[in-house]
Amino acid sequence: MNIGIYIYNRAEVLDFSGPFEVFSSASLICPSGNPFNVFLVSEMGEAVTAACSYSVNPAYGFHNHPPIDVLIVAGGDHTEELEKQAVIDWIAEVGRKATLSASVCTGAFLLAEARILTTQKVITHWEDILDLQESYPDLTVCESKRWVDEGAVITSAGISAGIDMSLHLVSRLYGFELAEETARYMEYDWTDKGKGLL
Repeated sequence: MNIGIYIYNRAEVLDFSGPFEVFSSASLICPSGNPFNVFLVSEMGEAVTAACSYSVNPAYGFHNHPPIDVLIVAGGDHTEELEKQAVIDWIAEVGRKATLSASVCTGAFLLAEARILTTQKVITHWEDILDLQESYPDLTVCESKRWVDEGAVITSAGISAGIDMSLHLVSRLYGFELAEETARYMEYDWTDKGKGLL
């Protein structure tokens, strides 16, 4: 299963590296092969300067990535991305074709702008809850949740919550046992397992 994570300039580092670690670790320890092929995608496929001047080399751009089964959109300073029609169109197209779409933190704004999120329950970073609700009033923006599962679309709260959401995705896509073993391998205290909104 191809897990494509969209990144861009000033994306929050843990928003994409956390999910990347979860899916790559799950594949590493899975006893029956590699269930997940996780990769980073940027608009042009060129190096991206994430938050705090963290330089990242994505594997693909919009023009050459393989089919994406699960699209994850990272959060961060997303304002410029909202103004890029090519980005919004790509998220809309890939999100409609994917089995699942997900966001970490303010990545929910991009999913909403692309109409992948329309009337669902969602979550984002606590600082951005009011802004998301005002910008997209048809959404029901939740509070005090690590992640919200609405079937074909899953959103998470800020930064580290993307790890919890990704472990939930491993549980959904492959099985709870692998998700638990992945958390143990990562030495991650997955205290909220099963506590997202379903």
